[in-house]
Amino acid sequence: MQMKAICKRALSFRKAVLTKAHSAWPGETHIPVSVFTGVTHTCVQAMMMAEAQDQGGRHQHHEGRWGWVVVGALFMVSSLVFGLIRSLGVFFVEFVLYFNESAQAVSWITSIGLAMQQLFSIGWAFVFTPTVASVMQYFTRRRSLAMALGFTGVGLSSFAFSPLFQLLLEVYAWRGALLILGGLSLNIMACGALIRPITATKAIDKTLKKSSLLSRLSVYFELPLLLQKPFLTYGAAITFFNAGYFIPYVHLVAHSRHAGFSEYQAAFVISATGVADIVGRVLSGWVSDLGRLRLVHMLSLWTLLLGLFLLALPLGTLGGYVGLLTTSLAQGLCSGAMTPLVFAVVPEIVGMERMLGALGLLQLIESIGGLLGAPLSGWLKDTTGTYSASFAVAGGFLLLGSAVTATLPGFCSCTSPAPLNDAEGAPHNEESKQESCPEKYSLALTPLSEKNHPTSSPLH
Repeated sequence: MQMKAICKRALSFRKAVLTKAHSAWPGETHIPVSVFTGVTHTCVQAMMMAEAQDQGGRHQHHEGRWGWVVVGALFMVSSLVFGLIRSLGVFFVEFVLYFNESAQAVSWITSIGLAMQQLFSIGWAFVFTPTVASVMQYFTRRRSLAMALGFTGVGLSSFAFSPLFQLLLEVYAWRGALLILGGLSLNIMACGALIRPITATKAIDKTLKKSSLLSRLSVYFELPLLLQKPFLTYGAAITFFNAGYFIPYVHLVAHSRHAGFSEYQAAFVISATGVADIVGRVLSGWVSDLGRLRLVHMLSLWTLLLGLFLLALPLGTLGGYVGLLTTSLAQGLCSGAMTPLVFAVVPEIVGMERMLGALGLLQLIESIGGLLGAPLSGWLKDTTGTYSASFAVAGGFLLLGSAVTATLPGFCSCTSPAPLNDAEGAPHNEESKQESCPEKYSLALTPLSEKNHPTSSPLH
């Protein structure tokens, strides 16, 4: 309800009070203000509280019912998208042997696939971004927890898929295994049928309807965000995150095999990392909803820890298989904890109205990191003969991304700054602006202290 409607209701109520007052004091030209002033003020407050309760009821309706169905859809989508991507490291060793190519050349397979899907919003990017945006629209108070629960599918599928993929390779070879994985991915279609966005189609300012098609597309896809420093800063941080994030999932199995462990022991490292990933996501969502720390501070902390554990990953083999497993578990915990926060921070920067377009642009920007990270890691392995330098570079990317995050405006503040659509003049729809009472609807409420001076407020 807009403020203008509230003011109209209050004025109607005030008129009724005045009519009753004239009946109670016939012949009087001035009536004590206390008769109607307090009542009018109470009326305005009551109507505003009723509207707030109505909005809260609708919000709780979404969070408690179909919102959790959408979370379930995100669980399946994340399982079939990132679970597959994380477990493709099992194929890495097979591709190196089959094609007789270097680690750098084979790494381009995963990198180009990831980059092309993020860059052109095809494949998993075409499914993943709308699902994440839908969950964010359904939840506000428990958004971080909902995102964390939806992303637990990544850890669960990582635990199950690595041994499964190894078995498929032995039984059907890599071509047959990839065909089976393609059929498994078709289940994403059923998840898409469960998504029901609750917000209306994106509104375009009336002044833009007369603008060129290019201008309207620019606003619709939120391209003005590319000119705003906070968004570009966060995009740079996510790019560094993406450059280092997938390196362990591409090369951890090969690193384990290179250290002398068996095929299934190497696959189990990824599975154990997946279990730690689940714990990290739930823990991160629960702590975030407590509201003790800002989301961007938690993101910076978890990425810092992830970078440090990636640097320590090559040292884990010094303690044998147990040492490798321990450092992998720590890396998986931090990796799982940071992932939901990467998306949950976006509304704090751009606002919910621009969130969907912002997610698409972030996918576009971070594709650069995904394209270069794994091939650089493979080149370092070919040059040095081990994966130690590869994991060191991955950790360096995460640490650099954490440092870039700390340069966001208001990072050192305990409260979140205003989103860009409020703080930096992004276009708004006129109907979405909350109107204040215009002058012609001014209530001009008089303090009750003036009841001793009735002549100061004549009634007409």
